[in-house]
Amino acid sequence: MKYGYVGLGNLGGHLAASLIRAGHEVVVHDRDPALAERHRAMGATVADSPAEVAAQVDHVFTCLPSPAVSEAVLAQLLTTMKPEATWIENSTLGREDILRLAGLARTGGVRLLEAPVTGGVHLAARGEITVLVGGDADLFEMHRPALQAIGSRIFHMGPLGSAAIIKVITNMLAFIHLVADGEALMLAKRGGLDLKTAWEAIAASSGTSFVHETEGQLILNGSYDIAFTMDLALKDLGFAMGFGKEFGVPLDLASLTNQTFMKGKAVYGGTAQSTQIVKLLEDALGTDLRAAGFPARLE
Repeated sequence: MKYGYVGLGNLGGHLAASLIRAGHEVVVHDRDPALAERHRAMGATVADSPAEVAAQVDHVFTCLPSPAVSEAVLAQLLTTMKPEATWIENSTLGREDILRLAGLARTGGVRLLEAPVTGGVHLAARGEITVLVGGDADLFEMHRPALQAIGSRIFHMGPLGSAAIIKVITNMLAFIHLVADGEALMLAKRGGLDLKTAWEAIAASSGTSFVHETEGQLILNGSYDIAFTMDLALKDLGFAMGFGKEFGVPLDLASLTNQTFMKGKAVYGGTAQSTQIVKLLEDALGTDLRAAGFPARLE
């Protein structure tokens, strides 16, 4: 099967590259043509528009920043996509967005498989990210080899909308853990502990988390460079709060975390790194959380 990939940003660029490395024939597009050059060098065909991508392939992946952008790209794809083609959406969208966009796709004879990813850009670069899939079982089986090319752990969560719920849950937890990790590291610093040793002790303890072991290193380095923005964090937290209302679940910690990220955006801007949420505490206390020996980016 020949795949298209539209959206070559921090995540999508790596996912498309993984498809190419696995031997799939791939046609790519991004509104920033420069982002496609590394894929061209890897052997991909570069198209000038989403419609041009869809005209040349059997199925299309996308990784895009918002439901509005996904809908706009879908409208272009539908002008040239083959009947019975699959649209595989790697973006993080709300469940209602997924169901609505699936309906729009069906009007053009296209079926949707949602496949948001989780684990971080560094795992996407290695082809080791986790893929959360929602959609019909036959589509999941059809595209399993391509999904296994982009991720090392694949979970078929159930029908369309299921992956949207679990992806929002995982991101909600990550942001809560991020705020908590900042508070924990600040306690260690103000308590006079060596931060490198404190980080190692936490990582070896019952209090550790994936966020501590990954993003915690970027905080201690001072780069905060996780390639994920405050705006994207607030988008995902907004989805979580919506699910809380819909399912009747009080999300006290998520609500407090959402308020903290709103403050972070107000201070540092929506394009600031999401890890800079910890800088709010550093700035408020006039105490930085730097320690030697930690990377500026995760590899």
